Amino acid sequence: PVSPQLADSEFSPVFRLLTIFAYGTYADYLAEAANLPPLTEAQKNKLRHLSVVTLAAKIKCIPYSVLLEQLQLKNVRQLEDLVIEAVYADVLRGSLDQRNQRLEVDYSIGRDIRREELSTITRTLQEWCQGCEVVLSGIEEQVSRANQHKEQQLALKQQIESEVANLKKTIKVTTAAAAAATSQDPEQHLTELREPAPGTNQRQASKKTSKAKGLRGSTKIWSKSN
Repeated sequence: PVSPQLADSEFSPVFRLLTIFAYGTYADYLAEAANLPPLTEAQKNKLRHLSVVTLAAKIKCIPYSVLLEQLQLKNVRQLEDLVIEAVYADVLRGSLDQRNQRLEVDYSIGRDIRREELSTITRTLQEWCQGCEVVLSGIEEQVSRANQHKEQQLALKQQIESEVANLKKTIKVTTAAAAAATSQDPEQHLTELREPAPGTNQRQASKKTSKAKGLRGSTKIWSKSN
C-alpha cells in the first residue's frame, strides 16, 4: 500500500492520480486533470475500463448514453470497441444490446475499498448473515414438518397392514368353519337315501308295495281270460 504521507509531499499529484485509479473514475480524473499528471491513451482506456466496473457495481444494464457521458467518448463505435477490449481483458463479462442501446453486465472485477466504506460493507454482510439464518431456520422447520409427516404416514401404513393381516386371518378361520359345517360323509348320505325315514315314509313304502302286488294280480286275470 502507498503511504498517506505522499499526499502532503511534492508527489501529491501522483498520489492523487493513484487514488483515482484505485477508487475513482475517468470523470473524477477529468474534474482534476489540470492538477494531475497527463495520461497516455492506454492509461485513459485503463481508467475507462475501471469506470465501467464502478458503474456495473450499481446497475447491471448500463445505457449507452450514460457510458458515453462518463467515459467521454465521441460515438457508439468507440464505446463498443472499448467494451470489447474490457471483455477480452476479463475486466467484465456481458453483452452489447445494440437494439436497446445498452450494456448488459453479467460479471465484473472488484475494485479497491476505501476505509470509510468498511462500515457499510460490514453492515451489508451482517444483514446477509441474518438473512441466511432466517432461510436456514425456514429450511429446518420444513424438514421437521416433512419428517413428522413421514412418521405419521409410516404409522398409518403399519396400522393398515395390521388390520389387513387380521382380516385375512378372520376370513380364513370363517371359511374353514363354514366348510367343516357343510361337508358330509358320502357313505352316511347314501344310507339316508336308502333307508326310509320313520313315520309317513314307511306308510308310503307299504302303499307302493300293495299297489305293485295289485298290478301283478290284474295281469294274471287278463292272461287267463285270453
